[in-house]
Amino acid sequence: MHVYAQSVGVCYGRLGDNLPSERDVVSLYQRNGITRMRIYDPHQPTLEALRGTNIELMIGVPNDALQSLNDQNNANTWVRDNIQRYSNVRFRYIAVGNEVDPNNGDSRFVPFVLPAIRNILTAIRNAGLGNQIKVSTATYSGLLGTSFPPSNGAFRDNVRGFIEPIIRFLAQNNQPMLANIYPYFSDPGRNLPYALFTATQPVVNDNGRQYFNLFDAILDAHYAAQARLGGGNVEIVVSESGWPSSGGPVATVQNAGTYVRNLIAHVRGTRGTPLKPGRSIETYLFAMFDENRKTGNVEERFFGLFTPNQQPKYGQLNFN
Repeated sequence: MHVYAQSVGVCYGRLGDNLPSERDVVSLYQRNGITRMRIYDPHQPTLEALRGTNIELMIGVPNDALQSLNDQNNANTWVRDNIQRYSNVRFRYIAVGNEVDPNNGDSRFVPFVLPAIRNILTAIRNAGLGNQIKVSTATYSGLLGTSFPPSNGAFRDNVRGFIEPIIRFLAQNNQPMLANIYPYFSDPGRNLPYALFTATQPVVNDNGRQYFNLFDAILDAHYAAQARLGGGNVEIVVSESGWPSSGGPVATVQNAGTYVRNLIAHVRGTRGTPLKPGRSIETYLFAMFDENRKTGNVEERFFGLFTPNQQPKYGQLNFN
C-alpha cells in the first residue's frame, strides 16, 4: 500500500513507424522525469538502453509465450535471459499475459496464465529477487459482468473459473493485480465531465460513497469483484489508462489532454478512491507514442503522449 505520492509511469509500445531509437526513447523518459516504464515483451534493445538508469520497469510476457512457461525449466531460462542478465535494470513487475479473456480470441491462453505466473514467481524467488520484483497478470474491465454501482462489481460468471484461482494465488503470495482501466471505453460521451475528472458534483452515490469520476468507479468495481473471490486485500496497480486524441466523437486533443493531466494529478495525490481512500494509485499511462500500425478501431493509433518525432501532444506534463 502506497500512502505517499507515486510517480506515474508510461507504457512504451513499438507498433509504429518512424519511432525513435530505444536509446532516444529512454532519453525522452529521462528528460521528462518519467521514472517508470511498461513494455510488453522482453525486447533486448530496450533492456540494453535501460541499463544503469533509474527507470523502474514493468516487463511483459506476451500471451503467445505463456504455454512454454508452464514448464518450470523454461520459466527459469526466461528469468535468467531477460531479468538476471540485466542486473543493472530496475525491474519492478513482470506482467504474465495481457488481457487474457475466456470470451475473446485470447481464450486459448486461459489455461496457461496461472501456471506461468506460478513458475515465473518461483524462478524469481529462486534467483533471490522476490523482494524486488512482483509477478502478476494484466486484466481489464472486459472481464467484469457488473460494474455499476461499483460496490456491485463482479466478474462474469464464465470468467470466474479463470480469474478466481489467480486472485487467490496473488493473495496468498502478496502479489498485486494489474488492471487496464479505460473510462474512454465506457461510453464517456454519456457524461463527459465524469469521464474527464471535471465533474464538480458527485455523479454516483453508492451507499454513501460519492463518485466524482468514472476512473474511480471502474477501479472500485474491480476491487469489489476481487473481494468476492478472496482478493479484497490484493492491491491493484493500474497497468494502463489513457485517452485517444483522434478516431472518435470524443477522441480529441483537448479531451485527451484534459484526461491525461487530471488523471496524473488524481493518481499522484493521496485522495485514493471512495472504496480505498487515503493513498495514491500506482498508474501507467498508455502510451508513450502514437502507434500507426495498431490494428482494431482507428482510435487505437492515437493514444500517444508524444508524436513519433518526440514532440509532446499535451504540453509539459508533470509525472513526478
